[in-house]
Formats: sequence, structure tokens, C-alpha cells
Amino acid sequence: MNGPLDGQVIAVRQILTRLGKRSGLSAERVRTTEIDVSPLLELPAIRTYARRAGIDSAEAVLPVVREVAQRLPPTDRLVVDAALSLGLIAGDEVDTARLYAGDLGERRGYLSEAWTQLHTVLGAGPTPSAPSVRTLRASPERRAFTALAAALVDDPVRNGRGYSMERVSEQADEIADRFGTTGTVTVLGNAVVDHLYRVDRLPVAGGSASGRFERRLGGKGLNRAVAASRLGMNTRLLAAVGDDDAGRRIVALLEREGVDTSMMKIVRDAGTDVAALIVTPGGSTSAIGAEGNQIQFTPRDLLDPEVAATLVSSDVVIMTLEAPLPVVEQALTILREVPRPPARVLQAAPPHDRPARLYQFLDGVEYVVGSTWQLSRLVSATRYTPDEALRVFDAETAPKLLALGVGTVCAIEGFTCRLRGIHGPADIPRPRLAAMDDAPGAHAAFCGALAHQWVRTGGEPDFHWICAAMAATQSFAGDVPEAMPGRAAIDRFVDRPDDSA
Repeated sequence: MNGPLDGQVIAVRQILTRLGKRSGLSAERVRTTEIDVSPLLELPAIRTYARRAGIDSAEAVLPVVREVAQRLPPTDRLVVDAALSLGLIAGDEVDTARLYAGDLGERRGYLSEAWTQLHTVLGAGPTPSAPSVRTLRASPERRAFTALAAALVDDPVRNGRGYSMERVSEQADEIADRFGTTGTVTVLGNAVVDHLYRVDRLPVAGGSASGRFERRLGGKGLNRAVAASRLGMNTRLLAAVGDDDAGRRIVALLEREGVDTSMMKIVRDAGTDVAALIVTPGGSTSAIGAEGNQIQFTPRDLLDPEVAATLVSSDVVIMTLEAPLPVVEQALTILREVPRPPARVLQAAPPHDRPARLYQFLDGVEYVVGSTWQLSRLVSATRYTPDEALRVFDAETAPKLLALGVGTVCAIEGFTCRLRGIHGPADIPRPRLAAMDDAPGAHAAFCGALAHQWVRTGGEPDFHWICAAMAATQSFAGDVPEAMPGRAAIDRFVDRPDDSA
């Protein structure tokens, strides 16, 4: 290779070099090694193979490396084949017992002795001079492992050669056939462990409050996926979790709820993220998210044609701002390239310090959802208080979002909703049968019900029913996903426009 090496190439080369010691490369070696192999396991080529084969990333390493090594020039192929004991050569002319021996030194010795013969077996042209074992350990192995690492890193997903709307559309058709026609929702957001604090009141600065602590599973992405699935939607979640007990519990919960997890990202040797919720007796909720979150989908992950096809094949895509802004931008870019994109629902939470990055992508987004305070943070440099944000919603916030091309702005306060845009102006009141003013799962239930209504009505949602879905979460007992209502529960809370008090 010419020029400076990519840092990722160097990291993958070093991992492969160390994994080749002793008996060679195997899934067990990858699982039990003490070195950090996450840069290798997180390669799109490894993750895509694992997902399609239904195996974990550690088991996918050997078949992917074997496939890529087959495409290397003959000398590099021979060197990595022997060093990693890949088993690429068979035949009477080769002593495979020595070439793939359990000891790296013996494999090197045979490679040096049979150098010319092995090149002939591969049908190679002029054969370079045979190296000694000592020489082999230096330049030839370094060069071959560099070529292998570069080929693994520089795969079509990474550099965009594998991403094209034609390929995405083909896979989207296949995915749509697999999921059927009852309505498909894809959610892009987080799945985390929630530390839940139930308090008698929100403490003021320097003050205290009485309460109790619980540990639950949640995250804006997870909650919205469960909400849509409980309403009968075919639901997929694009989220990342650690390869730890919490991550496994999250995947198990989603699968019990009927949410497809095949596109989730499992990060090896990483802990699943933690967030905190503070809930008052009236249901009002404050949240504390994790800063510097490393367990995330990346823009490159979304360029995997199968992941992009998952977005494109949806009827509705729900996105939260838990993901880094470049990820949301990439998702909106992919969807904007589709002739007939799915409905896009953007939850304006949590707020970002530089929301202007999103402005060029908001044109055509069907719904932007959030509290008046969250929505104000999208379009105003002024840091309004919640009361101030409520007052400027009609004069400032909603007009600015509509001017950016948003279809409908949905401002949620408690169990009420103000609609401005295509479906407004309209103010949907709190369902009169609601016993509480708010609940931690209300916004998630709103998004799930909005997706359900979009599919069921062909784009003319019943927002009285959607607000009833928020009220139906008031049964919250500490577990936000568990509070997501089904259709029967929502029907009990519905107020119709002509209902009398």
C-alpha cells in the first residue's frame, strides 16, 4: 500500500496478527482473547455477515476473513493463509497437516520450505524469492496482513460503493415481502437502562425530596418501538447496545414484544448506556441522558444497503434526537432519495446545541413532535423557559418549523396536543377520562399511535385517538415499555369532537 495507513487499518492489522498466534484464527480464539477485538467485530463486513447468517460477530470473523483473503494477490494470500490457518488450499501437492499445523512456527517453516511449490499450486506467475522463517516474520507478513486489513476495512459499505438506490430498492422489496402488508414501522433511537427515581416533588437547588429508586429498561427508541408493536405494526428498531447482561435483556424484551432486532448493533466489551428519569406523583417527568455516548449507530452503519433498505421499506420511520445529529441527517438523506418515501416522524428530544444542522433535512418531514420547550430549542437561539416556550409557540416556534418545510408540528403538553400545519390549526384537549395530567410514556405512545393511524387511515390520523393513547399510559407503574397501551385500552379514553363533558 502507498501513502499513510488509515488508523482503522492499523488497528485491524494488529488484531489479526495477534489472533494468528498459536493455532490460528477461530471463533473461540476471538471470544477468549484478552486483546480488544472490537475494531474488528464492528467492521460493517463482519456485522452484515453475522446478521444475515444469524450468528454472532465473533463467529462471523473466520468466514469473512477467508472470503476476503481469497481475493488477495497470491503471495499475500499464502502468507495470511498460513499465519491464520485459514485452510484455503487443499490437494495432494500440499502437506496441509504442516501448512495448517497447531503451531505457528511449524506453519511458517513449511511455508518457507514449500514457497515455490505453493505458488505453483495457486497458478501464480513469477514467484518471489523464498523467505527464511526469520524474514517471513518481518516484511512479508506485515505486508500481507496490511493488505488483508485494508481489504476488510475498505469494504463496499465503508466507501459507499455498495450503497446505491438501485441496490437499496431491490433489498427493500425483499424486506417488504418478508414483513408483509400490515404496516411497517422502523424506529431509529436508543435502548438503555433507565434509573428511575419516583419522588414526591422535584427538588429545588440545595433542597431534597423523598422517593424511591428502580432500575428498568427503556430509551426513546425502545419505548416507541414497543408502542408501535403493541398496536399491531411490524416494527424494527435500529439501536445499539452493549454485549452485556443489560444489552441481552433489552434484546429479549424487544423480541417478546414482537419487535424485530435483526438490525440492532451489538458492541462487544461495552456496557449498555444508562439514563435517569425523575417522576413526580402527577406523572411529570425529567430526564438525564448520558453524555459522550459511544454505543451508537453511525452514519456508516446506515449506508449498509440492508440497513438502508430497512428504512426505505417502511411505511413510517420514527427518529429521535438521541442519535448523533450526523446519524439523523444520514437517515433523512436516504429517505429523501426515495421517490415515495415513508412518513417521517421526528421526535425533537433530547434537544441539541446546534440544531441548525438539521434544517436542510426538515423539508418534507411529515411530523415534528415534542413539547413546546423541546420544539423551541430546534428553531430559537433564545433559551426559553417552559412557560415562555408555551407563549411563543404560535408566534415563533410553529411558523419557523413550517417555513423549513415540516408538514405538521405536534406540540405535546401533558395529554394535550396542538397541531399546526397540514393537520391544523387544531388543539386536541386532554381526554376527559384521564385521571392524571402526564405520564413518562406519553410521548412514546403518541408516536406509536401516530404511526398506527398513518397506516390505518392512509395519512389522515385521528388525533383524538392519538391523544387517548397518551392518556392510556397513566397506568405507569415504573416500567415505561410495559405502560404502552394496546388498541382496546386506547379506545376507552377516546374523546370525539362532539363529545359533551
